[in-house]
Amino acid sequence: MTTSGPRRRRPGASTTWSVVLGVCLLGAAACGADAEPPLPPVTSVPVTTAPTIPPPVTSSGAPATTARPSAGTGTTAARPRPPANRPPATLRPGRSFSTELTFYSAYDNDPPGTRAIAYPGTRHSQAGGTGTFADPLTLATDPREIPVGTVVYVPTLRKYFVMEDDCEQCISDWGGSRTPHIDLYMPNGDDSSVTACQHQLTPAGRVTVELGAPAGRPVSSTPLWSGGRCSAG
Repeated sequence: MTTSGPRRRRPGASTTWSVVLGVCLLGAAACGADAEPPLPPVTSVPVTTAPTIPPPVTSSGAPATTARPSAGTGTTAARPRPPANRPPATLRPGRSFSTELTFYSAYDNDPPGTRAIAYPGTRHSQAGGTGTFADPLTLATDPREIPVGTVVYVPTLRKYFVMEDDCEQCISDWGGSRTPHIDLYMPNGDDSSVTACQHQLTPAGRVTVELGAPAGRPVSSTPLWSGGRCSAG
């Protein structure tokens, strides 16, 4: 059923409900709800200070150092370690090269009786040397086979040589059939007596030499030919 006019309130209703609402706001117990247990009081926790630990001291009395964080990384830098016991460094080997090997001297040089070489100034102004790393003996071959200035060590003779001369037969062998051939200079050979020693020291087949050999290889100080005496080192 509807009415056309405004509804009227019962006198005193507004005041009663205001009081009840106020009581309920003050405590749940007043409105019939179960009261929650009160929270325990907050107690303060005593703060203790960590004891200061003195830094360690070395046997010499100086403070020992500790690792510190690396800047910008947030990680701890590694402490330096003593060097490990490493084996002694070995010589770096050159390149092995199998070749035919012959000898020449001033006696059968070109021009004969001279010590002229094709590339003076490489190590010597003329053919020579003692066979050490610092003063290698002269070697002749085709420069396409072994570049000028290359140090060559011949183990069978225990001597160093350096490429600084041309060898006509070597050039023919290498250019025609790629047959490797080196001609080693034999000092003190100014006459025909040296030829017997050249033939004696010439191997029947190829030998293995070392191209670009480092210092430190065994060296014989005995000349290949001197005073009528022939020596293979």
